[in-house]
Amino acid sequence: MAQDQDIICEIRGSAGFVLLNRPKALNALNLPMVRELAKALDAWEHDPAVTRIVVTGAGDKAFCAGGDIRSLHDLGKAGQYDEMLTFWREEYILNARIQSYPKPYVALVDGIVMGGGVGLSLHGKHRVAGERWLFAMPEVGIGFFPDVGATYALPRLPDHAGIYLALTGDRVGQADALALGLATHAVPSARMAELAEALTGSEPVDATIARFAADPGPGKLAPERATIAHCFGAATLPDILGRLDAKAAAGDAFAAKALATIRAKSPTSVAIAFEQMRRGASLGFAEAMQLEFRIVSRIPHGHDFYEGVRAVVIDKDQAPSWRPRTLEELDPAAVAAYFAPLGATELALGS
Repeated sequence: MAQDQDIICEIRGSAGFVLLNRPKALNALNLPMVRELAKALDAWEHDPAVTRIVVTGAGDKAFCAGGDIRSLHDLGKAGQYDEMLTFWREEYILNARIQSYPKPYVALVDGIVMGGGVGLSLHGKHRVAGERWLFAMPEVGIGFFPDVGATYALPRLPDHAGIYLALTGDRVGQADALALGLATHAVPSARMAELAEALTGSEPVDATIARFAADPGPGKLAPERATIAHCFGAATLPDILGRLDAKAAAGDAFAAKALATIRAKSPTSVAIAFEQMRRGASLGFAEAMQLEFRIVSRIPHGHDFYEGVRAVVIDKDQAPSWRPRTLEELDPAAVAAYFAPLGATELALGS
């Protein structure tokens, strides 16, 4: 295997071993990587010598920091919407493939895991967090929305924490990941390479990981869980903001920061994300992915995605000019339009 490939898929012992191999780009996901992983999963499913899948990221900074947003931005600016949707369509089909994969799928995450990286890890049966784990779904800050299966996964986190993560884009570490169920196990960073090697053996996956697991203690969100549950458990977005405002007025610094953070994000994206969470709680995984494809099919024709990527990724002035500027100016019908059925271009997932 050429070591300069963006993704390396090979059999090591009993494992189908995947290395996301773009460390200088924080292992950001592109279409060739999606296709190569999909092809490998197809081959390994029917290979009796492969009893588990192990996915890792190259370098010590990131598992996968997301999709290649800059290239998607550039395609959209050039009017190449079909090319954008080809990436998202195949990515979402891969997310669903991982979620239903019949063999143990183990993501070893010791670094940044955001956006597309979440889609490659969160839906597997085993999600192992190293000490450098840094999870976020920060899409509302670039005029996008929490996709790659977040519609299904985040509403199912305890204490409405998934809604908090979706609306604020907050980053959480190893301990919170374990407490919230984003990770199934915590392992010291110094032992992750040893664990990866051990997983190529024949010992059952659960037993192998259990030998390396350690208690990371409480996370930063532990003292705020009651506030999160109260505020983000409200039935509507205005009610969430109202509860945060009341807490902030009473001197709650956490609520004040959360409120200010949400107010700074794309109003359209925040409203989409809330509606996703509301609907996603009762959807199956395939339905959730189809819903996300409906939304993403409309995103390239709006304003905020391009403005958000400009402000955060390209010019890096961190000063986006959203349209509309505030949540109060949003037209509910405009938000609802993102969720409308697509007809002939709906996302088709295998049974």
